[in-house]
Amino acid sequence: MITSKDGTQIYYKDWGRGPVVTFSHGWPLNADAWDGQMHFLVQQGFRVVAHDRRGHGRSEQASSNNDMNGYADDLAAVIETLDLKNVTMVGHSTGGGEVVRYIGRHGSKRVAKAVLIGAVPPIMLKTPANPEGIPLAIFDDLRASLAKDRSQFYKDFAIPFYGANREGAKVSQGTLDQFWLWSMQVGLKNAYECIKAFSETDFTEDLKKIDVPTLIMHGEDDQIVPVNDTGRKSEKLVKGAKAIYYPGAPHGLTTTHQDRINTDLLTFLRS
Repeated sequence: MITSKDGTQIYYKDWGRGPVVTFSHGWPLNADAWDGQMHFLVQQGFRVVAHDRRGHGRSEQASSNNDMNGYADDLAAVIETLDLKNVTMVGHSTGGGEVVRYIGRHGSKRVAKAVLIGAVPPIMLKTPANPEGIPLAIFDDLRASLAKDRSQFYKDFAIPFYGANREGAKVSQGTLDQFWLWSMQVGLKNAYECIKAFSETDFTEDLKKIDVPTLIMHGEDDQIVPVNDTGRKSEKLVKGAKAIYYPGAPHGLTTTHQDRINTDLLTFLRS
């Protein structure tokens, strides 16, 4: 555990030795969602560090700062407490927003590279400035379903998350059960407030501040964070960004396309 600047206890795991890669997970999961990448990279000679977002997994269920600034500050606390340098920061979904806000808020002095996988920036919500976005009513429905019966909501949400509702999809029951198990470890208040954080935060100016080599990876059949509204827009806002788009891949592509993601991630890390 490390202690964030507001006193919240943040759980992390730290495996291996070598160049450092940090991992920021998606909503409503925890650091274990990265095990497939972390185990692989340790075997390739990297040190991998992943934390559970405040309110998620084994971290303390904080009542406040359940927003992108709070999340970025927690990530900064992990990096500074462990004195990590020349870090490649990897973020999936909400975690991608966390990485982008970290760089926008704390700078890149400790950062070597960034990887955004199925990430929520620039902004998911439909606004006058972002007419292609998702209407607020959709996120209100998420909140209502979560508050009413979070257990069933998570069971239902796992299906489009991994694209299990697509013809020919091969998603194991274990994968779906695992999603539910991790999700049930999130405090209800934390999960509820995180929806606003990942959907309404505008990362446009943060993206423009990124000054390290950046890789964007996104599934073209992402039903949770649509690629045209996020990944493709972020690619245009990050100077010199490289992008890999995966035909037919869902939001949870780090699991469904684990070998491909690991190979492409390793190539970028060694480039």
